[in-house]
Amino acid sequence: MVTFRAARDFCLLGTPFPMNLSDLAPWLATRGFAPERIEALPGDVSPRRYGRVRLAEGGSAIVAFYPEEIRPTAERFLRTTALLEGVEVPVPRVLAVDLPRGLMLIEDLGDQTLAERRDLDDAGNAPYFRHAAELSRRIATLPSESLLDDATQEPWNPPLDGPLLRRELQQTWDVYLAPRGLLGSPEQEGAIASLFDEICARLGAEPAVPCHRDYMARNLIPRPGVSGGVGEVAVIDHQDLRFGPPRYDLASLLNDTLFPSPALEAVLLAEALSGPADLESYHRAAAQRTLKATGTYAKFAERGAPRHLPLIPATVARALRHLERIPEGAEIAPELDRLWRPVL
Repeated sequence: MVTFRAARDFCLLGTPFPMNLSDLAPWLATRGFAPERIEALPGDVSPRRYGRVRLAEGGSAIVAFYPEEIRPTAERFLRTTALLEGVEVPVPRVLAVDLPRGLMLIEDLGDQTLAERRDLDDAGNAPYFRHAAELSRRIATLPSESLLDDATQEPWNPPLDGPLLRRELQQTWDVYLAPRGLLGSPEQEGAIASLFDEICARLGAEPAVPCHRDYMARNLIPRPGVSGGVGEVAVIDHQDLRFGPPRYDLASLLNDTLFPSPALEAVLLAEALSGPADLESYHRAAAQRTLKATGTYAKFAERGAPRHLPLIPATVARALRHLERIPEGAEIAPELDRLWRPVL
């Protein structure tokens, strides 16, 4: 007998799972899957909903539902899955699809992301970071034309260019810095605005490459290595693949949610970067990413999902550390450290 959790278990921010769960069993059966039960999974701030399907023959899979307003996201997930598989980036296999109904069944890679592996210390995380850094290089090798719409030849996701990067920092300004009085005097406020402008303009001027866009520990699943040991990751939530600064994914990996120690970061950067220019670019991308993440966490909280708020102090501190290492930020960083000290 197929059993389902109550629909309220699929709620996120007060929005119920918008379909009859009993419809899933016939759909799965037509694709050769016999479910015994479906367990609710926590969602995120997206309208997507997820459940873990326990199968009669053993094992499990993940069912995702895409409401109509974000159904193009499901199509992009299918496309980016094929692209990443083509450059040997491990991603969840798509097992069944019904795009008209917004349903997708994908491989179940496990319960914990790298961010949730609290049992790992710096040494335990190192092989996962190293493998993830290598995968980011593979993502950057995707042919540019593969990210273009077949009909229009325009990018099918907006590029992380200077204006978009600046809009991200404007959200941080509007929802976090300004409401907390962290912009200082009018002179300081003007200097911060100029700093944000220059960071984003310089990043936007770099030759763009394909990047994941949210390449962080929350989107990486640890898995056994090819010889059965530890040290490999699979990549999830990749439908936002787009053009961006060449060090953006690496900066996201090492500066969002899970922070390697300075010693491990230095080792990983030495392996991944070619010289001082690359290092400066990395610090600039990391400064933008950490400032952007701060605003994202604050915006999530405004929408009723405050679980990321504890990440903000360390993320702001990380931003200051990177600002110290770029020409446009070095002079103002000590002043910002004093100004932002109340939230660190």
